[in-house]
Amino acid sequence: MLTAARLAAGGHTVFASMRDLDKKEAFLAEVKKRGGTVQLLQLDVTKPDSIQLAVDKIIRECGTIDVLINNAGYGIGGFFEDLTDEEIRRQFEVNFFGVQNVTRAVIPIMRERRQGKIINISSIAGIHASPAFSAYNASKWALEAFSESLHYEMKFFGIDVLLIEPGTYPTKIFYDNARYAKNFNNPESPYYSVSQLLARKVRNYVDNCRKDPETIARLLEKLINAGNPAFRNFPDVEARTLYYLRKIVPFRIYSWLVSRTLFGDLSDKKVL
Repeated sequence: MLTAARLAAGGHTVFASMRDLDKKEAFLAEVKKRGGTVQLLQLDVTKPDSIQLAVDKIIRECGTIDVLINNAGYGIGGFFEDLTDEEIRRQFEVNFFGVQNVTRAVIPIMRERRQGKIINISSIAGIHASPAFSAYNASKWALEAFSESLHYEMKFFGIDVLLIEPGTYPTKIFYDNARYAKNFNNPESPYYSVSQLLARKVRNYVDNCRKDPETIARLLEKLINAGNPAFRNFPDVEARTLYYLRKIVPFRIYSWLVSRTLFGDLSDKKVL
């Protein structure tokens, strides 16, 4: 929402998509407040027909697409045994295959003109894994690998493929849009007590997070205008710190730090 409103106010021609247009009021209010104009399209990244209809409309009106920002996604919390097969597959359908679906529809347009930018919104969770987020982590790790491979492939046609890997920001993904495994809140689950502990810690961290989501919108604007943008982009200290720790610190030490931070004394026990 912030990105689309910012870019529109900056003079870009913006087509913003939503799966559910009934939720458009807050978005339209933000765009109006900033003085821009945005065309709103219905689009579900898991439905190729929906994607093609949106792309066709843009081509009819503008003749081309210069920049694609893949931002659709969500995170489901839950230990692996508490997650159903359907929940894990749905996570990938949106976060990974959804990105591929939209990208596949747009590449031919950019390739024909031999220019364009594809910017995928990943997460530091695509580099740094956490307990109870295995489905989300896996979907973002897959997105990282796909984006890097595509980065090399598109270079032949003058197309930039970029990643943004944010840390934690206080957005609706942790509140209205939060999703949990089917058995996350089941007292009969062997992971119940640890799940509740993690949920409290995550919620407390997000409630006290003072990072501004507009940071991501500003970074996107910078990347769009850049002549030679970086492939990986870490917009905040949290993301940069985890990235470099993951690269430098031996995994035995790194995993101990993660366990101690999240579980405290529980990490020393063999049975939770």
